[in-house]
Amino acid sequence: MPDNDRTPGTGHADSTGRAGLRADCGNCFGLCCVALTLTRSADFAINKDAGKPCRNLQDDFRCGIHTRLRTEGFPGCTVYDCFGAGQKVSGETFGGQDWRGAPESAQQMFQVFPVMRQLHELLWYLTEAAELAPARPLHGEIGRALDATERLTHLDADAFADLDIAAHRDEVAALLSRTSELVRATAPRKKKRNHRGADLIGARLKGADLRGGDLRGAYLIAADLTGADLRLADLIGADFRDAELSGADLTGALFLTQSQLNAARGNAATRLPPSLGRPTHWER
Repeated sequence: MPDNDRTPGTGHADSTGRAGLRADCGNCFGLCCVALTLTRSADFAINKDAGKPCRNLQDDFRCGIHTRLRTEGFPGCTVYDCFGAGQKVSGETFGGQDWRGAPESAQQMFQVFPVMRQLHELLWYLTEAAELAPARPLHGEIGRALDATERLTHLDADAFADLDIAAHRDEVAALLSRTSELVRATAPRKKKRNHRGADLIGARLKGADLRGGDLRGAYLIAADLTGADLRLADLIGADFRDAELSGADLTGALFLTQSQLNAARGNAATRLPPSLGRPTHWER
């Protein structure tokens, strides 16, 4: 699902080691537009089964309504991020042979893609963890986890069927949780609220001091976070759909992704980590 809302930060991909963890739709066979299921909702205008091409996918594997996804009823496409898994599966795992030209490989390709996407997401988080100075005591473990995850991304297509991705995710998640604790401990000594998995839908958090807070998996849908301070807050898996981030400070926020920003609302005053970019649909 090509994303017309993503505006990656400039000059940071190589310096952070994340160059291969950013979606490159021009070198992908439109895998997210085929492999995934779409359910008619506020996010998608149609129902689509996994393995069936989206009606908007063109012969060149580009989206026919790329610049009109939101207005045409496909805002869900604008917030999806494969973390570079699409081009990895297309160019490496299947050697550049697309599913149209080799239909016998299509089903396997569509099964490998979501697994690769999970691995690339883990690489994104681990790469960030490896750069966090307060987590230095864990850098050895983080480095080994990075290497192990990277090796898994180079498996041949048949080997992906035997990969226990859930077990690997659990191991990495535990390491990231320990990393988070070390980093958040450096936040100012005051009451750090634990909102892990909390229902904060529509919450009024304007100007809230959430520094060092645990917001993992929190439901922040349509929450008002105008001017909130989210520095050193753990945001892994937090749902920011339609959340208001105007003027919020997200510099130093932990494990924030571009797709989370794309799902939210913000403005020019929203402060972002250097590895992420300001979505084009935000107010200028």
